[in-house]
Amino acid sequence: MSENKILFNTASLDTLSVELGNQAQQTEESKLKLTPANADSGLAKLVLTLVELIRKLVEKQAMRRVDGGTLSEEEIERLGETLMKLEMKMEELKKHFNLTDRDLNINLGPLGDLM
Repeated sequence: MSENKILFNTASLDTLSVELGNQAQQTEESKLKLTPANADSGLAKLVLTLVELIRKLVEKQAMRRVDGGTLSEEEIERLGETLMKLEMKMEELKKHFNLTDRDLNINLGPLGDLM
Protein backbone atom coordinates (compact mmCIF):
# COMPACT_ATOMS: atom_id res chain seq x y z
CA MET A 1 0.00 0.00 0.00
CA SER A 2 1.56 3.33 -1.03
CA GLU A 3 1.26 6.49 1.02
CA ASN A 4 0.02 9.70 -0.56
CA LYS A 5 2.09 12.64 0.55
CA ILE A 6 1.80 16.30 -0.24
CA LEU A 7 5.15 17.97 -0.57
CA PHE A 8 5.65 21.69 -0.43
CA ASN A 9 8.46 24.14 -0.11
CA THR A 10 8.43 25.92 3.26
CA ALA A 11 10.19 28.89 1.65
CA SER A 12 7.01 29.56 -0.33
CA LEU A 13 5.09 29.76 2.97
CA ASP A 14 7.60 32.27 4.28
CA THR A 15 7.23 34.35 1.12
CA LEU A 16 3.44 34.20 1.37
CA SER A 17 3.57 35.23 5.02
CA VAL A 18 5.74 38.26 4.20
CA GLU A 19 3.46 39.28 1.30
CA LEU A 20 0.33 39.00 3.47
CA GLY A 21 2.02 41.05 6.18
CA ASN A 22 2.95 43.76 3.67
CA GLN A 23 -0.62 43.85 2.30
CA ALA A 24 -2.05 44.13 5.80
CA GLN A 25 0.31 47.00 6.60
CA GLN A 26 -0.56 48.82 3.36
CA THR A 27 -4.27 48.33 4.09
CA GLU A 28 -3.89 49.85 7.55
CA GLU A 29 -1.86 52.77 6.17
CA SER A 30 -4.41 53.53 3.44
CA LYS A 31 -7.53 53.51 5.63
CA LEU A 32 -9.14 56.84 6.35
CA LYS A 33 -8.80 57.43 10.09
CA LEU A 34 -10.89 60.34 11.33
CA THR A 35 -10.68 61.43 14.95
CA PRO A 36 -11.60 64.75 16.60
CA ALA A 37 -7.89 65.62 16.70
CA ASN A 38 -7.29 65.11 12.97
CA ALA A 39 -10.70 66.00 11.55
CA ASP A 40 -9.31 68.85 9.42
CA SER A 41 -6.58 66.81 7.79
CA GLY A 42 -8.85 63.77 7.49
CA LEU A 43 -11.49 65.84 5.72
CA ALA A 44 -8.85 67.36 3.44
CA LYS A 45 -7.63 63.84 2.60
CA LEU A 46 -11.16 62.70 1.77
CA VAL A 47 -11.97 65.75 -0.36
CA LEU A 48 -8.67 65.64 -2.24
CA THR A 49 -9.14 61.91 -2.84
CA LEU A 50 -12.52 62.56 -4.45
CA VAL A 51 -11.17 65.48 -6.48
CA GLU A 52 -8.23 63.38 -7.69
CA LEU A 53 -10.55 60.53 -8.66
CA ILE A 54 -12.79 62.91 -10.63
CA ARG A 55 -9.75 64.57 -12.24
CA LYS A 56 -8.44 61.21 -13.43
CA LEU A 57 -11.86 60.24 -14.81
CA VAL A 58 -12.12 63.58 -16.67
CA GLU A 59 -8.60 63.09 -18.02
CA LYS A 60 -9.44 59.61 -19.34
CA GLN A 61 -12.63 60.89 -20.97
CA ALA A 62 -10.68 63.76 -22.54
CA MET A 63 -8.13 61.34 -23.95
CA ARG A 64 -10.94 59.26 -25.46
CA ARG A 65 -12.30 62.36 -27.17
CA VAL A 66 -8.85 63.34 -28.44
CA ASP A 67 -8.24 59.80 -29.74
CA GLY A 68 -11.71 59.76 -31.28
CA GLY A 69 -10.92 62.86 -33.34
CA THR A 70 -13.97 64.82 -32.17
CA LEU A 71 -11.98 67.85 -31.00
CA SER A 72 -10.38 70.66 -32.95
CA GLU A 73 -6.71 71.54 -32.48
CA GLU A 74 -7.72 74.58 -30.42
CA GLU A 75 -9.97 72.47 -28.17
CA ILE A 76 -7.19 69.92 -27.68
CA GLU A 77 -4.78 72.70 -26.74
CA ARG A 78 -7.23 74.21 -24.22
CA LEU A 79 -8.03 70.80 -22.79
CA GLY A 80 -4.36 69.93 -22.35
CA GLU A 81 -3.65 73.26 -20.67
CA THR A 82 -6.64 72.88 -18.34
CA LEU A 83 -5.69 69.34 -17.32
CA MET A 84 -2.11 70.43 -16.73
CA LYS A 85 -3.26 73.29 -14.48
CA LEU A 86 -5.56 70.95 -12.55
CA GLU A 87 -2.71 68.54 -11.97
CA MET A 88 -0.42 71.36 -10.80
CA LYS A 89 -3.12 72.61 -8.40
CA MET A 90 -3.58 69.11 -6.99
CA GLU A 91 0.17 68.84 -6.39
CA GLU A 92 0.08 72.21 -4.62
CA LEU A 93 -2.84 71.12 -2.40
CA LYS A 94 -1.18 67.79 -1.58
CA LYS A 95 1.95 69.65 -0.48
CA HIS A 96 -0.12 72.11 1.57
CA PHE A 97 -1.85 69.29 3.46
CA ASN A 98 1.31 67.13 3.54
CA LEU A 99 -0.30 64.31 1.52
CA THR A 100 1.11 61.96 -1.09
CA ASP A 101 -0.51 60.03 -3.94
CA ARG A 102 -0.40 56.96 -1.72
CA ASP A 103 -2.32 58.83 1.01
CA LEU A 104 -5.11 59.59 -1.46
CA ASN A 105 -5.47 55.96 -2.51
CA ILE A 106 -8.00 54.92 0.13
CA ASN A 107 -8.51 51.19 0.64
CA LEU A 108 -12.14 50.16 0.12
CA GLY A 109 -11.83 46.80 1.85
CA PRO A 110 -13.05 43.96 -0.33
CA LEU A 111 -13.27 46.29 -3.33
CA GLY A 112 -9.55 47.05 -3.16
CA ASP A 113 -7.83 50.39 -3.53
CA LEU A 114 -9.75 53.36 -4.87
CA MET A 115 -7.18 54.27 -7.54
